Amino acid sequence: MARRLELTLACGDYEIVRALKEGIVRPEGIELTVLTDMAPSPRHWRFLRGREFDLAEVSGSGYVAARDQDLPFRAIPVFPHRRFRHGFIFINTSKGINKPTDLIGRKVGTKGYLFTAGLWMRGILEHDYGVPHKSIEWLSELDEDVDFTPPPGLKITQVPHDKSLEDMLVEGDIDALLSPDLIRPLTAGDKRVGRLFPNYKEEEIAFYRRTGIFPIMHVVAIKQEIVERHPWVAINLHKAFDEAKALAMKRMENPRIVPLAWYREAWEEQEALLGPDPWEYGLTDKNRHNLQTLVGYAHEQGLIRRKFTL
Repeated sequence: MARRLELTLACGDYEIVRALKEGIVRPEGIELTVLTDMAPSPRHWRFLRGREFDLAEVSGSGYVAARDQDLPFRAIPVFPHRRFRHGFIFINTSKGINKPTDLIGRKVGTKGYLFTAGLWMRGILEHDYGVPHKSIEWLSELDEDVDFTPPPGLKITQVPHDKSLEDMLVEGDIDALLSPDLIRPLTAGDKRVGRLFPNYKEEEIAFYRRTGIFPIMHVVAIKQEIVERHPWVAINLHKAFDEAKALAMKRMENPRIVPLAWYREAWEEQEALLGPDPWEYGLTDKNRHNLQTLVGYAHEQGLIRRKFTL
């Protein structure tokens, strides 16, 4: 028998990759080791900076920035992580911020300027709510996944490593914060912080109905040398990811496996709004529009010098 190509994948511990992780689905010709014990930021850094894995789930904006700099990566149209983003713009409740345009001229934190979550939020604020990204003074907390030189007119400062943007928001040192995840003060019930959009779900549904976009956060990237040496790897991996997702979606239809009282109702609501496969892979019409929007925002916000064809 031909020896299977040994590859290591670093990705999140998602239901839609469970079958790959457990070996229920095996990419043809590949012996895949799946690592799921890393948080997103170090995973992206270790792949895009250190090239430690053969393939990895990485930030969509980090990937296009890497390609813009001709770094040796390729990607397949597999999107393990998507998330609507209106609910992740947090404000200090004492600053008189009642609507998006109140952010103009303010100090706003972002975990990293190249983070895909921040890219989407800045683009949505600019195009849907009239808040130009250059009208804000940005403070960044983490080092970027790839080298980044701010374009002219962009005001951005990295805070010292002993500072936390979440603490700075609570204390009023910044007015708002764009975060990829829920922030600790909010989940702890601290009244000094709140959401820019208290009705964020309604805003997100309206955004989807208007644009057809369920924002793609991450892509699956592969070292370029692997794709050049073994072009079939990309095809076989894509097929395996698709098969694993199909198994997951079938399993998740069963409300018995999830400890939520109204889980099935939420599942049916999602299907009515987003269709039968919101996590679809491939360069479908919806995904093309999604990715072209991401690339357009990245170009507009100075992350990349040129727009890409998909």
